[in-house]
Amino acid sequence: MSGPSPATAKMHARPVRAAGNARAVTPGDPGFGVYIHWPFCAQKCPYCDFNSHVRFGGWDEPRYLAAYKRELDHVAALIGDKRARTVSSIFFGGGTPSLMKPETVGAILDHIAALWPVDPNAEITLEANPGSVEAARFAGYRTAGVNRVSIGVQSLRDADLKRLGRIHSVEEAKAAIGIATRTFDRVSFDLIYARPEQTLDGWREELTEAIAMAAGHLSLYQLTIEPETRFADLYAKGRLVIPAAEAAHDLYELTQELTQSAGLAQYEISNHARPGEESRHNLLYWRYGAYAGVGPGAHGRIETSAAHLATQTERSPERWLASVEQHGHGIVDTEDLTPAARADEMLLMGLRLGEGVDLDRLAAVGGLTPSAAKLADLAAQGLIEHATQATGGVDLSPEPEPSPEPWDEIRACVGPGLSPASPVPARHRPSLGRIRATTEGRFILNRLVLELSASFVPADRASPR
Repeated sequence: MSGPSPATAKMHARPVRAAGNARAVTPGDPGFGVYIHWPFCAQKCPYCDFNSHVRFGGWDEPRYLAAYKRELDHVAALIGDKRARTVSSIFFGGGTPSLMKPETVGAILDHIAALWPVDPNAEITLEANPGSVEAARFAGYRTAGVNRVSIGVQSLRDADLKRLGRIHSVEEAKAAIGIATRTFDRVSFDLIYARPEQTLDGWREELTEAIAMAAGHLSLYQLTIEPETRFADLYAKGRLVIPAAEAAHDLYELTQELTQSAGLAQYEISNHARPGEESRHNLLYWRYGAYAGVGPGAHGRIETSAAHLATQTERSPERWLASVEQHGHGIVDTEDLTPAARADEMLLMGLRLGEGVDLDRLAAVGGLTPSAAKLADLAAQGLIEHATQATGGVDLSPEPEPSPEPWDEIRACVGPGLSPASPVPARHRPSLGRIRATTEGRFILNRLVLELSASFVPADRASPR
């Protein structure tokens, strides 16, 4: 590889941890991100319902690169004035983006930098599978501008890797983590628990081993049976048995116990990090920020001068490619989101977070807020916590179940691992406060969101607690 262009070297080569003059990204201003979806995998995993495809004959990578650039151009034109958007994070997801050539990644990053200003300390993440990890390839990604990797390990037990349809071994996974840690500023890896025949003792041993290797971030997902997957077929036929709800709950509780004691706070339902190591791009999603979604099957949430748009592209790589070459983009669905729809989405995403949802921002986004009666009812059931700061403190009455971690004033206002960029502005009326789901509430999150959204009242009629 010949190395990055001057634009890439300037915009992307700095370590993310350097404070520099980066614009603060907070719950109130989540930033603007770019998501690039790479749809190809070496093998389709039986539990996976992501838009991933196996092409044993390979793919025409230069042709796809040209298509990514054209679709980026189209989205930039939809958004309008590029000076109004500064890219705070870029995420290459899939599929298996580590099957891309580093030169392709670098060219896409250069093109993004030509379309929008890029924060000098932008987080630039690439997902990788252990089987596709090579030291030289990782060095190439680093040179291209990637400064964070997320590795799909899924298990540290060879027998379970085989059950999950993974083609790498535990030895390869550990080697990949080692290479990544030596190459990048920030590293995360994924594990799946609540697997068939998994015991509490077995998970305790495996997770303890994983925590010892973790650089600062772990994603720990409970196995779920997704429709239209191979696991769904096996489950329906009784050939796949996963832990019952009570056993899965016990595994979840053990996960929180071990990660918390290791200093890896649960900042989102399935994500744990040391302070400052949270995934900034995923926080942008959960805080309901704007992002461009580019590539086969990508979703986006973009703001134009006239509307807030939800976009979705063609899922088939070949049809997406043909559409981009013919029309300049592969977008097959564009929805103009109403304020109420945006409020629903913000509620659904934000309640996944440990910091919860700022009701004042929810009111600003959608003009709506849950009714005081519904908030009090759910708090009394121990499903949410409702905090206000009208009196300078945190009001959590009715008394909820004890929180697994402190929710102090700074965390409630700003978010995990972040500090206030400026004093909190004076409000014309008392704050509506902030809500978050409790541990029990997170287990029934969809029901919780339905109840809260069904109670929505216009924000100007709401009274703070």
